[in-house]
Amino acid sequence: MPWRVGRLTQTQVNACAHTDRYLPRSPRVTLSASAHRAAHILSRPVSLNGLTVPNRIVMAPMTRQFSPGGIPGEDVASYYARRAAAGVGLIVTEGTYVGHESAGQSDSIPRFHGAEQLAGWAKVAEAVHAAGGRIVPQLWHIGMVRKAGEPPFADAPAVGPSGLRLDGTPGTGKEMTQQDLDDVIAAFAQAAAEAERIGFDGVELHGAHGYLIDQFLWSGTNRRTDAYGGDLVARTKFAAEIAAAVRDSVSPDFPILFRYSQWKQEAYDAKLAESPEELEALLTPLAAAGVDAFHASTRRYWLPEFEGSDLNLAGWTKKLTGKPAITVGSVGLDGDFIRAFAGEGSPVKGIDDLLDRLETDEFDMVAVGRALLHDPQWAAKVLDGRFGELAPYDAASLGSLS
Repeated sequence: MPWRVGRLTQTQVNACAHTDRYLPRSPRVTLSASAHRAAHILSRPVSLNGLTVPNRIVMAPMTRQFSPGGIPGEDVASYYARRAAAGVGLIVTEGTYVGHESAGQSDSIPRFHGAEQLAGWAKVAEAVHAAGGRIVPQLWHIGMVRKAGEPPFADAPAVGPSGLRLDGTPGTGKEMTQQDLDDVIAAFAQAAAEAERIGFDGVELHGAHGYLIDQFLWSGTNRRTDAYGGDLVARTKFAAEIAAAVRDSVSPDFPILFRYSQWKQEAYDAKLAESPEELEALLTPLAAAGVDAFHASTRRYWLPEFEGSDLNLAGWTKKLTGKPAITVGSVGLDGDFIRAFAGEGSPVKGIDDLLDRLETDEFDMVAVGRALLHDPQWAAKVLDGRFGELAPYDAASLGSLS
């Protein structure tokens, strides 16, 4: 479908860790003028289990590394609260390490365990709620992405389904034993219970992009011969056990989201499922285990997932499971993040095609990442029809913020 264009833009806003600083004016760009339609379609509420989200806009999780000691401070609370106040319906936090020593690789990425860390997160949730928003933490274990000696626990070995890195070579860690599996499952369940206790509105399990859960799902990294390896259904066992343990640790109406992707950080052409039938085999055990909604991560939301259908990955996910689905992938941008981070600025991308898909219920919600990172007011501008104030994404202006 061709993009319909009109006039635009104004001020670039850079969402920094401690404040929002305003950047110089940028050249005018073009965008669809469907202001009334966008406001109508995106402002509809949606239910995720027991949670009512006031509109269809989700803030996608984006790693920032501004939490020394794994403790989110007042600047982190302000960062999320600004976006909630500007109309984001649901915030998914940056990835947070669960309480397993091998879960991470940085002492500046927040953790979702420990008294000081959880006290910091409680203040984040409080700030977002005070601003009128909803928020869920993304719970994360990086698995074999971890390298030997990395913080926050330098002596902890990397762990994974078969001790393999994403390129298929042996890593510096180890294949997980049953005790390792049980410990990680318990860590996710404990983190979810803590999230509910300190006031969050749900949780998201990070099962995408080549991290631990995804390493079990993908045949390229899962070479196990026990019950956790083999065919696609067997490879879902670890993820399904995490989801079931989380479900048991929280209230029945507490939403559990599951983020997954076909692609990996070092394998962009990787596939978990080559067909709708294989995707159904992957998703069915997760839905049965207690996942309430799926966050289907793609690099470009407008690309069809399988031949013979225009449905994207989120569209197929909803069709196959009947569960609410969130789409994500270059929303508000033109081009993928590889080109953007190479210094080639990306103009604001029109959203008529996105609105068409939402209107036909191909998926339920839209996650926005870099556009919201760059401009905290993005949701308010779109919901209010103030397209003329949208700022074109410019990776160079973000500095070290990721």
